[in-house]
Amino acid sequence: MSKTTLDTTKKSNNTIIVLGSGPIRIGQGIEFDYASVQCVRALKNLGYQVAIINNNPETVSTDFDTADRLYFEPLTGQDVMNVINTEKPLGVVAAFGGQTAINLTKYLDQQGVPILGTSADSIDLAEDRERFEELCDRLGIKRPKGVTVFTEAESLEAAARITYPVLLRPSYVLGGQNMIIANTPADVKEYMAIILRQKIENPVLIDKYMEGIELEVDGICDGEDVLIPGIMQHIERTGIHSGDSIAVYPSWSIDEEMKAKIVRQSTDLALALGTKGIVNIQYLIWQNDLYIIEANPRSSRTVPYISKVTGIPMVELATRAMMGEHLRDMGYGTGLYRTPNYFAVKVPVFSFEKLMDVDTALGPEMKSTGEVLGIAPTREEALFKGMIGAGIKMIHPSKEKDAPNGVLFSVKKMDLPELPGLAKHFHDLGFTLYGTSGNADTIERSSIPVNHVAKVHENADENIITLLDSGKIAYVISTSAKGRNPDSESVKFRRHAVERDIECLTALDTAMALAECLESGLTEDDICLVDITKI
Repeated sequence: MSKTTLDTTKKSNNTIIVLGSGPIRIGQGIEFDYASVQCVRALKNLGYQVAIINNNPETVSTDFDTADRLYFEPLTGQDVMNVINTEKPLGVVAAFGGQTAINLTKYLDQQGVPILGTSADSIDLAEDRERFEELCDRLGIKRPKGVTVFTEAESLEAAARITYPVLLRPSYVLGGQNMIIANTPADVKEYMAIILRQKIENPVLIDKYMEGIELEVDGICDGEDVLIPGIMQHIERTGIHSGDSIAVYPSWSIDEEMKAKIVRQSTDLALALGTKGIVNIQYLIWQNDLYIIEANPRSSRTVPYISKVTGIPMVELATRAMMGEHLRDMGYGTGLYRTPNYFAVKVPVFSFEKLMDVDTALGPEMKSTGEVLGIAPTREEALFKGMIGAGIKMIHPSKEKDAPNGVLFSVKKMDLPELPGLAKHFHDLGFTLYGTSGNADTIERSSIPVNHVAKVHENADENIITLLDSGKIAYVISTSAKGRNPDSESVKFRRHAVERDIECLTALDTAMALAECLESGLTEDDICLVDITKI
């Protein structure tokens, strides 16, 4: 069969095609519907006819009056080309449909279809490991050591050379799908066996895992200037997908020198990538130095959030930049936007009670199904608002006499050094502490009272499961071994907490943030309203 090509025998009209994200799943959420709709509106305001391709009925982008024409078709190369040959567009916008749309750009470019904004080659430059590393080296941007592999033997050799722990993930994916942190060769073997069975064509990426502060920025580039609305700092350290992390804007513990470095590197990278429109860049700070995790020349999950809290219409500006306008002519400068006098916190929402057998432990693969926003004059109040908005119970033993007042700890060995400090916060708040053997011993050595609890295999009659059933536990803090096996004891333990409607936190940083919220003494009666139109 001959390949499909764009029929250019007829003169191109005034139509632009916008690619949606297709059926929404975990890791690919409503943010791309938001971005697609904002893009359509911006193009229509510029005088273009707009056709959108998307096949999800549960989105605003597929409403009958959003675009001039809707093609309810699968987002595959052949189906998209059929629409293109019907519409004869000026070009195609792929930057707002997430990874599904971005993955089509190489194919469309080969068919001679104009990709508006960032080119298909520039997108490949950001996605291709070797090309991206060469670019970072040229720009003097540090990144974790990493290689690409295709076989189990290559992966084992690479992991040993990089040294454990390592991060493994397929390239060209969204939402951290099939991404893990491997601590041993056995983890690598198990992972590669799963990946190779799926017959993934693109290489697997192996990076050195660095546990540091994670940051991200969204930027708009017109080819000359780069506008960065804000720097977002995650509550949780690296290792948890950005969609599952609590993000705080503006960053609260980064000094001015580091902020300047983030802005400089983001600007250099956006320009070097040939970005025309929007870009998302994720960083980590490790041992007081800045490393880049990845750059995505497309809309991200944080775009609606940062647009709302800064008042910058990011998608509109990015769309106009794609069509050749300059930020200066749109009334915006370059560099970091003004620092606000408030804090905005994005808190993820999960649906674990509806997803049977899913381990609630958070990691590199995204599991959240939504998010809420808390805005307040202080970080503590914004975090408090976000947490209660996400459905996290704020239980204070001194104020709620009839509520459960127990906190159960079951964290992995590498987290034990941080456990006494966290446990003291909850003890000082008046909670009764419980811990599995290693956890309880660690807490006791710091002279903090704690009750020892057996695991299921240690005592079939009185153990962590029966304790959860007793109604005494308010919070579970579990960072014990994560597993893809729903029959493992740690997975069953966390699932049981969810089924008993007990708050289960699987990152020490999240637990500390919760403790700080409780220590603030805030209640729903104390929080203030913020008029977002005046901030």
